[in-house]
Amino acid sequence: MAEKNEKLSIIPLGGLGEVGKNMTVMKYGKSIIVIDCGLIFPEDEMLGIDIVIPDISYLVENKNMVKAILLTHGHEDHIGALPYVLKELNVPVYGTKLTLGLLESKLKEHNMVNVTKLVSIKPRDKIKIGPFEVEFIRVSHSIPDSVGLAIHTPVGTVVHTGDFKLDQTPVDGEVLDFYKFAELGEKGVLVLMSDSTNVERPGITMSEKYVGQTLDEVFYQASERIIVASFASNIHRLQQIISAAYKCGRKVAVTGRSMVNNVTIASELGYLHIPKGTLVEIEDIVNLPKEQVVIITTGSQGEPMSALARMAMSDHKRLEIIPGDTVIISANPIPGNEKLVARTIDHLFKQGANVIHEAVSGIHVSGHASQEDLKLMLNLIKPKFFIPVHGEYRMLVKHARLAQEVGIKEENIFIAENGQVIEFTKRKGSFAGKVTAGRVLVDGLGVGDVGNIVLRDRKQLSQDGILIVVITLNKETGMVVAGPDIVSRGFVYVRESEELMDEAKEKVKISLEKCVERQVSDWSTIKSNVRDTLGKFLYERTRRRPMILPIIMEV
Repeated sequence: MAEKNEKLSIIPLGGLGEVGKNMTVMKYGKSIIVIDCGLIFPEDEMLGIDIVIPDISYLVENKNMVKAILLTHGHEDHIGALPYVLKELNVPVYGTKLTLGLLESKLKEHNMVNVTKLVSIKPRDKIKIGPFEVEFIRVSHSIPDSVGLAIHTPVGTVVHTGDFKLDQTPVDGEVLDFYKFAELGEKGVLVLMSDSTNVERPGITMSEKYVGQTLDEVFYQASERIIVASFASNIHRLQQIISAAYKCGRKVAVTGRSMVNNVTIASELGYLHIPKGTLVEIEDIVNLPKEQVVIITTGSQGEPMSALARMAMSDHKRLEIIPGDTVIISANPIPGNEKLVARTIDHLFKQGANVIHEAVSGIHVSGHASQEDLKLMLNLIKPKFFIPVHGEYRMLVKHARLAQEVGIKEENIFIAENGQVIEFTKRKGSFAGKVTAGRVLVDGLGVGDVGNIVLRDRKQLSQDGILIVVITLNKETGMVVAGPDIVSRGFVYVRESEELMDEAKEKVKISLEKCVERQVSDWSTIKSNVRDTLGKFLYERTRRRPMILPIIMEV
């Protein structure tokens, strides 16, 4: 029974207006559950940043209400922030066996073993968490053991699809649970939250098995070594690569830290079946004939430090590209990574490899539902209210239009932004304010200690460099005793620009003399004058704005 005047609040903290960093809060009364806890990789202008995680200020402020974190699957954009978040929130984490296996590995890397309770669940399991009853529903995706959620609350049922596609012939034979989704739709669903990643693609998403057929053909045609780059988390793809290698009588070696890690975890947990004698150590492939070798590697996104990129640049400590190698890049570039991927492909061709990478070549299919699949999900669930999730803003808008096409009223669709609170009763839904949401930047061991000001400084340093002006002043008189000395880094090479540096020193001296005349002894004012005078002079002479750092010493 719904308590009097209690409303269900749905609060996205990540995953809206972006692809990644997925995190959604559900609150009823004094109880909160959290769906997913992901990261996103930094944009180009985030210089030096390693990863970006959601701002969980709202959860920390209400930590006594947070009852559990529910995971839909094991991709980084859904579990990657947990090592940081679990330091603040000690709550049970529910997920399938493979999802928790991947999470445990991440927690070990952060020395966080036994830091929280990990509860393994299976599709069709039901659990009670405070006023919420949660059902886990099998979905198909590009990683096994993916689930959607049906969350039964006192005001109605919320269905969260997680990431999904409608694969009628999945590699592991585990088809999306159409029956359960249809049954929920028949009983009545208050709110549907559905994956919007591929909403711009018409038609349906091809089955993963289609890639397996293409891999078989390519493997039979290749006369020498085969190197396949893929996402380390795409266990179904890895299974098909291993199966194709086995059919052709080839041995498989694995390189790249995340790839080795995921292959080990997935095979130990029974999600990856490797025929006996097929897997060999990377060092042993030199003793095998080239036509018997398959190497599975990371680097499908052209990441500069990945195994494939290092091979392409002749920088890998154990492997190098041999003319005649067939290199298969079995992934599409994530938006923003196109240049990195293109550069890696160019270098591979220069080394004499035959590179198969085009999307039309059938060596990759998406793990997300296209337009017709999304319509089918909407028609199965028939929700009263709809919130498109997991997508950039234009994707959310297009998903909203798709929902209108299948009969959901425009006023019942909520295109939200991270931090917006959407409140529901049994009959009504409405926006109800905002909570703190945004991004926390992780740089090395620092979490959140790098903000916009630091990024602005890094950008300025990367574009125009720095000038350090060292001045020694007499404590009593304020007169210059030594200097000014100028050190330049990333602006000009001092020896080649002596004339410019001499003029700059003169400008600083004049500025200091004016300060003495006006009896200015305040360091911050002196520094500000030096900075302004020098900045103006250098911009006039070079049209550049280096960072200027005055250092004053007193004797």
